Amino acid sequence: MKLSAVVLDLDGTYLNADKQVSERNLAAVMACYDAGMKIIVATARPPRAVKWFLPEQLQNIAAFVYYNGAQVMCRHSNTELHESIPAPLTAAIIDYCLALYPNAELTMEVRDEWYSLRELDYSITMNAKENPAVKPLGELKQYDATKILITGKFNLEGMHEAFGHQANIIATDNNQLIQVMPLQASKERAVTTLSKRYGIAMDAIIVFGDDHNDIGLFKACGYSVAMGNAIPELKLLADEVAESHDRDGVAIVLERLLGECFG
Repeated sequence: MKLSAVVLDLDGTYLNADKQVSERNLAAVMACYDAGMKIIVATARPPRAVKWFLPEQLQNIAAFVYYNGAQVMCRHSNTELHESIPAPLTAAIIDYCLALYPNAELTMEVRDEWYSLRELDYSITMNAKENPAVKPLGELKQYDATKILITGKFNLEGMHEAFGHQANIIATDNNQLIQVMPLQASKERAVTTLSKRYGIAMDAIIVFGDDHNDIGLFKACGYSVAMGNAIPELKLLADEVAESHDRDGVAIVLERLLGECFG
């Protein structure tokens, strides 16, 4: 199997439960880079969080897909892309959510700035090192949002019916987090863009993931690996199921494949 790039989801995949990159996982990915492979991090996280969690070595060599594809950055190929939800649609989604769930924990990302309607503490639930800045409702509705997040139990089908033709809506984290992105934003679209810039085929890409926002990538890339802790839907799509994110599942697969290709 000829591999030219490695795509890594972070939470539940490359990061362990403590939101750390193990020494073994780091060594395996650096070995892939040394062997000539491109490294792509594809996450729902914003840029600032990726800087919190990833070692500097990886930050220096990788390309980054943030916000499930709404923002793409790769200094090595001079790629910088950003998509957003137009302010009128942002306002409509906010009004819809608050009308049905007035106590919903609704937050918004706008180009690496995080806003909310009220004081929230996400230091534990989202492993955030800072909490969103509180903004009045009228101001929130004026932003072109990079991503809107709603935490808690919510009617996903209703959201799809109301806005599925205008935005990309997915549920993650055991269906406890609804993420609303620009309509065209997805991990697979962003990685396809990077693959073209790199001049490599999608069939030559191996992807690791664990949740609903990785499904498109699993269908698009040449070889897919679901973590042992992944959702059942992803395991069914995967070419291989690895050990869990707490047992260096990424490293175990990459070590084996490096041995097969270069051993």
